[in-house]
Amino acid sequence: MNKYRREKDSIGTIKVSNQRIWGAQTQRSLENFEIGNEKMPVELIKAFAIQKKASAISNVAIGKLEKKIGEKIIDACDKIINGELDDEFPLSVWQTGSGTQTNMNLNEVIANYANKSLGEKLGEYKKVHPNDHCNMGQSSNDSFPTAMHISIVLETNKNLLKKIDNFINILEKKEKEFQNIIKVGRTHLQDATPISVGQEFGTYVSQVKNAKKRVKDNLKELMMLAQGGTAVGTGLNTSKKFISGFIKAVQMITGLPFKESQNKFESISSHEPILNFSGALNTLIVACYKICNDIRFLGSGPRSGIGELILPSNEPGSSIMPGKINPTQCESMSQVCIYLLGLQSSISIACSQGHFQLNANKTFLIFATLKTITLLSDSIKSFTNNCLKNIKVNKKKIDHNLENSLMLVTALNPKLGYDKSTEIAKKAFKDDITLKQSAIELGYLSEDEFDLIIDPKQMTKIS
Repeated sequence: MNKYRREKDSIGTIKVSNQRIWGAQTQRSLENFEIGNEKMPVELIKAFAIQKKASAISNVAIGKLEKKIGEKIIDACDKIINGELDDEFPLSVWQTGSGTQTNMNLNEVIANYANKSLGEKLGEYKKVHPNDHCNMGQSSNDSFPTAMHISIVLETNKNLLKKIDNFINILEKKEKEFQNIIKVGRTHLQDATPISVGQEFGTYVSQVKNAKKRVKDNLKELMMLAQGGTAVGTGLNTSKKFISGFIKAVQMITGLPFKESQNKFESISSHEPILNFSGALNTLIVACYKICNDIRFLGSGPRSGIGELILPSNEPGSSIMPGKINPTQCESMSQVCIYLLGLQSSISIACSQGHFQLNANKTFLIFATLKTITLLSDSIKSFTNNCLKNIKVNKKKIDHNLENSLMLVTALNPKLGYDKSTEIAKKAFKDDITLKQSAIELGYLSEDEFDLIIDPKQMTKIS
């Protein structure tokens, strides 16, 4: 039995393995772009299969595509959506920036699968053709951005938003659990006035909730699809009936209210909806970065650092220092955030490079966006489950730090004024004594007067 078959495209013929159901253009891309290990994301491939399925449904409905052929195309698309043909999509991210080769990868796999089910030989395309049938009324230039938007919306709803919700839930539990524990606040990495541990965690709750809102709000723009613009936005070789049927089919398949873009020239030549969404993701990344670093520093020690939080002991921290435990989940999230902040900058640059009627950075844009969604989702899940859930407070260390804080002196301002309060703080620091001792020795307050004014718990509330 021959190991290879010869497939034909507009350039000529090329050998394709009989073990594969992709075709000539896929094979050429595979051989011409052996660059890196980054493959087109499976989430994009499945979204693309939704695009192809919806196109077939619409083309059958308007009488452009024979029903039998349409059914075979739809069946192949369902196989792709269900993950049964994942191995047939091997192409590199670093290919043509329009995603044409990935579009043809879909078209060839669908056509070959359909032809095989009809008893035809692979690669002959006698009954189902990659371009004439699978790509009917479409161009890579409108199909690829359509698949981009669908994949981002689906992955965000299915993965990221759920992880954020659990993150918020655990943060809120910690906020409530720690609400009555008073500690030293810190500004400029220096001691400041008191705050409750609950208030500190409440800050994180607010940050993440606001970031989630921005993510959800920016999803709305991504519900607008470029399909129907074809090559440059004019809609050449398609029809309004096809577009209308396509949108209805996508809504049916996904259960989501996708709509037709009102300016397909813009949807093909620029990608501001993805840029805006990246900005929302960037805000979430920054929030995660702050939270994991705060928790890492507050858990430093256990004896020679701040040591106000006790982080869970998940694994040994050192190959040479016995008993050492490191803030590994914080470090993991921090590294993810650093990487993703770089990706968001790259997305901005890629979006700025829409030349004339096409932005030819589409494959990178979807790779970077889906990578961000995946890594953020995974990192938030890991941090929540393996660190945040089991964080405890070191009440002894918190009380010690609070009692020794010089910034409690701030509460004396209304009674003594700024200058005298400063004098008390400076003397306490210089002589290594408490604020109370300093105030008494300077003759500004009695012990009872000091105790009446300096109440750390009351200092955390608006009077």
